[in-house]
Amino acid sequence: MKRDGDALDLRLEAARGRTLVEESRESVVVLDDEGLVIAASARARESLEGVEDGRPLPEGLLSGELALVVPYEVDGRRERLVYLSRPGDLTAYEELRAGFTASVSHELRTPLARLLVLLDSAALPGADVDALLEQARAEVGQIRELIDDVLFLSELETGREVVALGTTAVLPTAREALDELAGSADRAGIRLEASGDEEAEIEVRPRLVRVVARNLAENAIRYAGTGATLRIRVERQDGSVLLEASDDGQGVAAEDLPRLFERFYRADRARSSRGTGLGLAIVKHIVASAGGEVEASGALGRGLTIRCVFPAKR
Repeated sequence: MKRDGDALDLRLEAARGRTLVEESRESVVVLDDEGLVIAASARARESLEGVEDGRPLPEGLLSGELALVVPYEVDGRRERLVYLSRPGDLTAYEELRAGFTASVSHELRTPLARLLVLLDSAALPGADVDALLEQARAEVGQIRELIDDVLFLSELETGREVVALGTTAVLPTAREALDELAGSADRAGIRLEASGDEEAEIEVRPRLVRVVARNLAENAIRYAGTGATLRIRVERQDGSVLLEASDDGQGVAAEDLPRLFERFYRADRARSSRGTGLGLAIVKHIVASAGGEVEASGALGRGLTIRCVFPAKR
């Protein structure tokens, strides 16, 4: 019995090892003592030409600073674990990290500066302290919202927030999100509607579907303009599920459309908004992590439409 248990343990360890290599987000390759590939991550096979089981790595991949080699020995067999990168990967990552840090710092400075002005004003003779404190609370709320969005986006990107964990009926969940925003929409003079296929389901956590719908609605509430209507529509299309948010508000200039999903990007008319600039970036990340696609269309004075296409429930 012990021998059977040992064999099972070995099979489990082997399966874990294969999964760790195969599903790694990095380009990882395992080489035998002759330099032949015996295992490789999906990313390595997709991004590096010539990485194939049973063949040597293409010339040049093991040279320079593009490869980190970890030699090890298992039961007398010498093998190497190789982490590979493409030229510019590290530089691009560092630039992205530095840019993101600078953007967060900039976005925090604005509400902090306003908060300090309000607190200084409250100390002046004859100041309306209650009104100033109410404005200060709003600035604190803005800071908290930004921090929450930054942390949430970080969770998504590090894999701590599993996207495809559970099945969700999209339209009822979207309606819940709109109901939560009814007060904000009324104050902004925005009408919210939801319609479509009640049975359409996707393999995404309910919380994240709610986040997508909420962020799409908040984008319209902040930027569409008084009197606009946001319509969320859900329907099944050839093995996929469409979640579309379309408003008839102020719209977006053509040159701004490709950048709407960038972190902290705002069109000129929206720069004074109290939004965090991360809402649509979060939408894109959730949709992409679920294997879907997102796109924006519209024009100035003709509203904005954002289409999120998810794989349907299998």
